[in-house]
Amino acid sequence: MTTTVPGGPDAAELPFFVYGTLLPGEPNHDLFLRGRTAGERPAVLPRALLYEGPGYPYAIEGHGRVHGTLLIAAPGVYGELLGLLDHLEEFLGPGHPRNLYERVVREVELPARSTARPTAEAGEAGEPGESVRAWVYLAATAVTRSLRTGGVLIPEGRWSTGRAAGGA
Repeated sequence: MTTTVPGGPDAAELPFFVYGTLLPGEPNHDLFLRGRTAGERPAVLPRALLYEGPGYPYAIEGHGRVHGTLLIAAPGVYGELLGLLDHLEEFLGPGHPRNLYERVVREVELPARSTARPTAEAGEAGEPGESVRAWVYLAATAVTRSLRTGGVLIPEGRWSTGRAAGGA
C-alpha cells in the first residue's frame, strides 16, 4: 500500500523508515538525526528492492525486502525533521518533476525478534511482529525507470557505506 498525500489526515506525524545514509553509524545519522529522535528500531520494508546510487541507495517498489530503521521524531521537532529529510532526499512535493525521491506512506514490519533495544516505548510505533505506517523515501519515477533498466541491485536489501564501489 502506497500513498503520496503528505498533508492527508492519515499522515499526521508518522514515523520515518530509513535505509541508507540515515541509518545508525552512517554519515547522515548524527548530522540530521542527533537530538531529533525519540526512538529508533530495526524494521523491514516489504515489497521493495534496494539499488546502488552515487554514495547512497535507492529503494523502489518490487518483490523483495529492504532492511532499515524506523525513526520516531522527538516531541516538538516533527516539522523540523520532516523539512530536513525532505531537503536531504530532494523531495519537492508529490510528483514534482525534479524530485530525486518521493515521500510515500508504506506499511513497515517490525521484526518479531530483535536484539536491539528500542529507545522509545514499544507502543509508540507498534509491537514486535506488527506492521506500522511510516514515511518512506522511494526513488522518483525517472530514477526508478533508470534503475530497472541498468541499476545495480543490492543483495538482501541491506546497505552500508562500507561496501566496495559497484556493489562488490
